[in-house]
Amino acid sequence: MNSISPVIAMITPGILELLMKNRNIDLMEASSLLYSSQLYIDLEDEKTKVWRLGYPLLYDLLEEELTTGKITYPEEQI
Repeated sequence: MNSISPVIAMITPGILELLMKNRNIDLMEASSLLYSSQLYIDLEDEKTKVWRLGYPLLYDLLEEELTTGKITYPEEQI
């Protein structure tokens, strides 16, 4: 368990909730989408500091990844 795990645990429910609501899917499908995404890999990498973006923006970035296959992080995250 890395030091940002508690932060990730606080962020992911919001992302999952938005996924379920906006895509009309259940928790199982939403979890599968999130946990298999590049966004989640980046979120777990403490060096990226992606967790600072907060779950509404992270959700938008996940939707971008799911739709286009790419993630366009805000410039300050690079």
